[in-house]
Amino acid sequence: MFENFKVFETELAGRPLVVETGKMAQLANGECLVRYGDTVVHVAATASAKPRDGIDFFPLSVDFEEKLYSVGKIPGSFLKREGRPSEKATLTCRMIDRPIRPLFPKDMRNDVSIVCTVMSVEQDNSPEIAALIGTSIALSISDIPWNGPISGVSVGLVDGEFVINPTAAQRKVSQMAVTVASTSERIAMIEAGANEVSDEDMYNGILAGHEANQKIIAFIKEIQQEIGKAKFEYPSNKPEHELFLAIRDFAQDAVREALDTDDKNVRDERLKPVYEAVHEKFDPLYPEQEGKIDECMYLTQKYVVRRWLLDEQKRVDGRGMDEMRPLAAEVGLLPRVHGSGMFTRGQTQVLTVATLGSIRDNQLLDGIDEEESKRYIHHYNFPSYSVGETKPSRGPGRREIGHGALAERALVPVIPSVDEFPYTIRLVSEVLSSNGSTSQASICGSTLALMDAGVPIKAPVAGISCGLITEGDRWMTMVDIQGIEDFFGDMDFKVGGTKKGITAIQMDLKIQGLTPAMVKEALEKTHKARNYIIDEIILKAIPEVRPELSKYAPKMLSTQIPVDKIREVIGSGGKVIQKICAECEVKMDVEEDGHVFISGLDLSKCQRALDIVDTIVNDPEPGSYYNGRVTRLMDFGAFVEIAPGKEGLVHISRLDVKRTEKVTDVVNVGDIVKVKVLEIDDKGRLNLSRRDALIDLDGAVPENDISENRPPRRDRGDRDRRPRRDHHDR
Repeated sequence: MFENFKVFETELAGRPLVVETGKMAQLANGECLVRYGDTVVHVAATASAKPRDGIDFFPLSVDFEEKLYSVGKIPGSFLKREGRPSEKATLTCRMIDRPIRPLFPKDMRNDVSIVCTVMSVEQDNSPEIAALIGTSIALSISDIPWNGPISGVSVGLVDGEFVINPTAAQRKVSQMAVTVASTSERIAMIEAGANEVSDEDMYNGILAGHEANQKIIAFIKEIQQEIGKAKFEYPSNKPEHELFLAIRDFAQDAVREALDTDDKNVRDERLKPVYEAVHEKFDPLYPEQEGKIDECMYLTQKYVVRRWLLDEQKRVDGRGMDEMRPLAAEVGLLPRVHGSGMFTRGQTQVLTVATLGSIRDNQLLDGIDEEESKRYIHHYNFPSYSVGETKPSRGPGRREIGHGALAERALVPVIPSVDEFPYTIRLVSEVLSSNGSTSQASICGSTLALMDAGVPIKAPVAGISCGLITEGDRWMTMVDIQGIEDFFGDMDFKVGGTKKGITAIQMDLKIQGLTPAMVKEALEKTHKARNYIIDEIILKAIPEVRPELSKYAPKMLSTQIPVDKIREVIGSGGKVIQKICAECEVKMDVEEDGHVFISGLDLSKCQRALDIVDTIVNDPEPGSYYNGRVTRLMDFGAFVEIAPGKEGLVHISRLDVKRTEKVTDVVNVGDIVKVKVLEIDDKGRLNLSRRDALIDLDGAVPENDISENRPPRRDRGDRDRRPRRDHHDR
């Protein structure tokens, strides 16, 4: 039945890589089932027979579909089915898209769809890598025009050694997580997160990944040679060369004049009459070819910008090749938020706001990997006004999710651990104006906001981009590219890091790949630039982390209790923990490992809650001090509860540093008072003293003497004349 069924097998990082094709999804242009260990991903590539009418771009879509059955989970939603893609799935789509897109013909307009379905997951073997390799195979053996193949691997750094496709255990201790995609000659894509690794280690790790890719590329070529289909013909959208030359000669000087400014708005205004003049002249000569005329205008602008850069070493805004745009940084812009920072780079401006919350505010994840929650969250918003457009807001798209994740990845290595700083941290980057490198401005703005919020980050992080122009064997790089250089250039190489080392990389290309020399130069230039931003911009705006949190931020305390004491802290039906939260006006989270997190706006009330927990867990000892709540008043003294179920008597003689005639002259029910444990009798009853606590802790001076032989605790027999029910209530 499956006469075209084929199986191909090789090895990748010491584990079997098996490719099956010819059995599933036979109506797709190309498909394969990739088995990497017990990880199984199916990839289907399809293309439309002809382009859609009026389309002026290459419509490529990549979907990475996480099926929760792949890890034996039932979705947690009400509908019990997979909903919108997770953030990680979206990032994987972008990761696959970036290396394959430049390899399609630039003049093709047929729709192309890549669907990667994750069917089984073994955590040691990444489904993302399996999907990337599967995409390359499906396109290579299909009839879709594509100049592949490519391969991709992940690279870790464990104990000073580079590891290809590290296992789950290795990933936990790795100093870097780098995904490298390659063609047979060049590096096609880099996606990296790292724990402040050096430029040298990052460069060598990238080369290690590039080398490992070559074996898989050779493997794919063998498959393509055996079963690959001939590529279909497509209608080219490329304008006639004569038309391009005519428009270039007509408009070149005007385009030069229009582009020669550092102001995006001025540039756009100058270009409008040039476009009008071109259409007025050429529309009658080339009827029904308005789209190709616009394409020729795009090519003319590209020609002008690239000639400036390559031949004249000239940038459109007059900067040198390694010169950054004017920079500015501010903190504390918003009075009621927990922290804020605004970073401006030329006409790119990003405001980041930091919000601190309790541990229970962490984000729960419902995905196919082992990560179930995260306490550091970064969101990125790109409103239409930031580029002078009038689009309605429709929620975050792939671009917003990708840029937010990049900024998050850049800052993760410097975020303090939960033990050091027991908060959930959310950052929101609002792009106010965009003219290139908003993601890197988000990194800088986020550092400012975290420091302004009093988050004890390990080191400031800055982000910077590097561009590239190539022509044959000629190439050159430039630092801090603005929008037009990104638009007409060949690369956007984004690097985030501290002065010590790199924390994140993302590389976008419009060409088929980079040489190692290009990668090395980009790393060197971005390192120098980010050090300048940290020293001269960020640290001059806020030299150090604020020593105190905002008064509007919750105050957080934490402790760890024995696991066998958790039940006592929570109480039957949660009564104890609910009572603590209500009495102290705090939130409490008790984790399975015994970690207790307490949050509230009033630090003293948080401390009170912590003391109560400590008292529940540890029996009071004579000489210890507590903040207790007055529960009952008697003629002879006051009963004070220092923890749920743990109550003691403060005799009237020990209520104050002076003689007390009536208990109500000093305390009332509900008051919080400092007390010292004087003794615990043989029945476990507590004898407390407010007087001793005031003397010892506050330095109060006693105004009267207490007889040393006076019993500290009155007999509670007939003399107190209380009904028996009162005794029972105690």
